Amino acid sequence: MTLVVLLSSDAILADDFDDGMDAVKKQDYVTALKKFQIAASQGEASAQFNIGLMHGKGKGVAQDYSEAARWYRLSAGQGHPSAQLNLGTLYKNGQGVLQNYAEAIRWFRLAAAQGESSAQFNLGIMFDEGLGVAQNSLESTRWYKLAAAQGDASAQNNLALQYALGSGVLQDYTRAHMWFNLAAVQGQVNSLKGRDAVAAKMTSQQIAEAQKLARECQARDFKNCD
Repeated sequence: MTLVVLLSSDAILADDFDDGMDAVKKQDYVTALKKFQIAASQGEASAQFNIGLMHGKGKGVAQDYSEAARWYRLSAGQGHPSAQLNLGTLYKNGQGVLQNYAEAIRWFRLAAAQGESSAQFNLGIMFDEGLGVAQNSLESTRWYKLAAAQGDASAQNNLALQYALGSGVLQDYTRAHMWFNLAAVQGQVNSLKGRDAVAAKMTSQQIAEAQKLARECQARDFKNCD
């Protein structure tokens, strides 16, 4: 009998969350918030994350970064990677919380450990710019590579820049061209400028090789490209 009750509670919880997601698709944010609040009150991490997102974006409620941080923290504490990423971002930017780079890095690391590419990219930024840590080009490159291999276009652009400058890696215009090209295909406008800038320093043979590497990398879904 107890097992039946537990299963029934789980089903109700799932229904409230799913109803909330359906309401979001219809842009009925008031209903979505009510449904998420029911699920969140029972500890549903994804519902807590979505409430944070709604407060952060001002969907169905007035935009309130402090409230967003509160809900992200509840969800992040349960291991939700996107909540950890967003909470880290709030700490990095000082939105809704006092700016705290060390705290931002802590949450980015937790999310990155779960494979969250945007968290990996943000860690690359933190080490690249020395925010909350000693500036470390080797470490920033390591994080950019992890995110770039997951298709993160911003990380691909920054990794290309590392290769172009020889920062954290040996200078390699062919690799720089390859990563700039891959990022540009995904809509990174600055990557087009970067690609053209390094192309001006390359031979036609090197450019052809870079284009070949880019095609092969794309075919492998950005894996094992470095």
